[in-house]
Amino acid sequence: MYQYDYVRVIGTGVVATKFDEHRALIDRRAGEGWRYVGWVPAHIGSTGEIAQLDLIFEKEVSQS
Repeated sequence: MYQYDYVRVIGTGVVATKFDEHRALIDRRAGEGWRYVGWVPAHIGSTGEIAQLDLIFEKEVSQS
């Protein structure tokens, strides 16, 4: 069985969205035993840019 955790990352910028913290966040969560499995857009701006996204992590948990 797997446990999932979703971490919101908020982009910066006006014309183009830039995400700065995602790599450090993935590395830190990996050190805590989580595995990065993907992302989903959490908010799309009025001009179609992805302004926020959720990083998805999973960890195997025992079923005892």
